[in-house]
Formats: sequence, C-alpha cells, structure tokens
Amino acid sequence: MTKPLRMGLAGGGPGSFIGAVHVMAAQLDRRIVLAGGVFSRDPVKSAEGGAHYGVKAWTSIDAMLSSGEVDFVCVATPNDSHFAIAQKALTSGVHVMSDKPATLTLAEAKSLRDVVRATGKQYGLTHTYTGYPLVREARQLVADGVLGKVRKIVVEYSQGWLTEAVSNKQADWRTDPSRSGLGGCSGDIGTHAFQLAEFVSGLTATELYADLGRVVPGRALDDDCNILLRYDNGARGVLIASQIAAGDRNGLRLRVYGEKGGLDWRQELPNTLTLNRHDGPTEVRHAGSSYLLPVAQAGTRLPAGHPEGYVEAFANLYKDFADQIETGQGTLVPGIEDGVRGMAFVTAAVQSSDRRQWLALKDLI
Repeated sequence: MTKPLRMGLAGGGPGSFIGAVHVMAAQLDRRIVLAGGVFSRDPVKSAEGGAHYGVKAWTSIDAMLSSGEVDFVCVATPNDSHFAIAQKALTSGVHVMSDKPATLTLAEAKSLRDVVRATGKQYGLTHTYTGYPLVREARQLVADGVLGKVRKIVVEYSQGWLTEAVSNKQADWRTDPSRSGLGGCSGDIGTHAFQLAEFVSGLTATELYADLGRVVPGRALDDDCNILLRYDNGARGVLIASQIAAGDRNGLRLRVYGEKGGLDWRQELPNTLTLNRHDGPTEVRHAGSSYLLPVAQAGTRLPAGHPEGYVEAFANLYKDFADQIETGQGTLVPGIEDGVRGMAFVTAAVQSSDRRQWLALKDLI
C-alpha cells in the first residue's frame, strides 16, 4: 500500500454539514488522511475546527499551500470562494477536490478550466450520487445497450427544508446571490440532477426551457425549478428540483427510458435498482450482489443486505480520486468539464426562465 495522500480542507469548520462528510469519506478506505486545513474565514473558528478534527489549522490558504504538507485541497466553502481557492491550489502544484457547483459564475468556471488544462493537475467535483454502486451499474447498463436507444429521461430532486424564510448557516449563504451565484435551488441541487442524468444516460443536454420560481416571499433566488431538456440523440427530458416541497427530505430519483425498457433509481432507497423490461419481467438489482457488473462491485464494501449509503458513495469518489492522482489517469470522478456544464446549466436556466424561451447550452460552453 502506498503512503496515504494528505488532504487539506478549506472550509468545513464549526456548523458545516458537508465538511464532516468530506473528512469521513476521504479517510474511509485509508488512502487519504486529513493533514489540516483552513476551516473558516474567522481565525478563531478555524482554530476550533482544527481542534475538533485534531489536526493543524493554518491561518490562510496561502500558508496551507506553501507548507508542503498537503497533496490536495478539498474545497468545502460557499460558492463565492471556490474559484480563488482552486486556482491558488492548482497553480501551486496542488490537486483539487471541490464541492459543486464548481464556481460562483460561468465565467469563473471557464477560467478554472483553463487553469486545470494549463497546470495538468487533477481536479475533481463531488457530485456525490455518481459514487453509488447502483448508479454506476445503471450507467453501464445503458452503455451496454440494455435499454436500446434512450428516448426519455426524468430526474427529480425534491427537498422541503426551505419552505419558509429561515436564517441559519446553511440557508443564509444558499439564498444570498453574492455567495451562491445566479441560481438558488437550480445551483444547489439542480446541478446534481442535471449531472446525474447525463452521467447515467451517456447523453449530452443541448437545449433547455426553464420555469424557475421564487415561492417564498422575499427570496432573491429560485427555490423551485421545472425544466424541459433536449439531448444530443433526440431524447427529451424533464428535470424537477425544489426546496419548498414540504415533507420531502432528499428525494432524488432518476428514470431513464429506452426502446427496450427503463431504469429507476432513488437516492433514499439507494441499494436497489429497478430494470423494467418492455417485453419481459421486471428485475430488481441489489447492491452488494455477486451478479452486478464489475463497475458496481468495485464500489461496494459490504455483502448484499448490508446497506451502504451517502458516506460510502462519497468515499468512492475519494478512492477514485486517489487513483487519479497516483496514476494521472481519469476515472469516474466528475471533473472540470462537468463543472463548466453545471454552471452553463444554471446560467441557461435563469436566462430561459427570464426570457421564456428555449436556450442552447452550446452557446454558453
């Protein structure tokens, strides 16, 4: 076994949900260790974060990068600082794993793509749901032609935690345009749904028509999204993302329909994948089973009937990213192209909704 890679965490301090998840996931397979971090813009809170994790807390991103003590940086801050941190890391010769969306704006995403290409360093984006074994199973089934030509994609991501005006650390930055960007719900969870549909189907969305709503009075960014999509093979798609769906928790669901049948996967029931054949029996595949395809088995740690979930899926991205750093070869980890496409999706959705017209994604990318 090679020496574990050293991760430096940017953000993820006291009050952060995702920071702790990054740390747990990164270290699950013992390929990566947390070396330290800059856990908050506030030095006192950053020091508290270091004490919490039992690691060093640097006083600045520059100090962390110049220390020589990190092999890659995990960016777990609000969107407005993603670009600056990632750019500094990459140009300092340090790899980057970043929360999504990649940046605050589309222009920043394109600039970051140039930096990634120029430096040759590895860049990963934590679209966590691509790490689930049965999502990877679904992707391979589509690629193998089990569904035939894909005709329709329906992806839903519904949450109910922003049904009213609330103020807390998680809500405040997500509903603030200066920190979140153009999109609210569309940027926060809509990008997950958009990327997941492309990841599994193998298709590229070419056009969209969006109807974005600001349901809660006084909200500056969208909190409810209804979007029609067209894909490069002629397939049609529907994307629904909402954070005002009262009673829903993390209702991510993907359905892909082809000539021969359809696939159905739900994030809250992640250990089963349903294959509905057009002229044959319905088949339910279970995570951890020996009959799964190699790509799914490679991302499974426990036997069938022993549920694996969010942290394990996250850990698959980190395990693959470690391979990517060590070999220099791409893996299933989403990268900067996904980041640019995600920001193009948000930009096009906002513009389409404002103009009430179809928009071509290629004109933005």
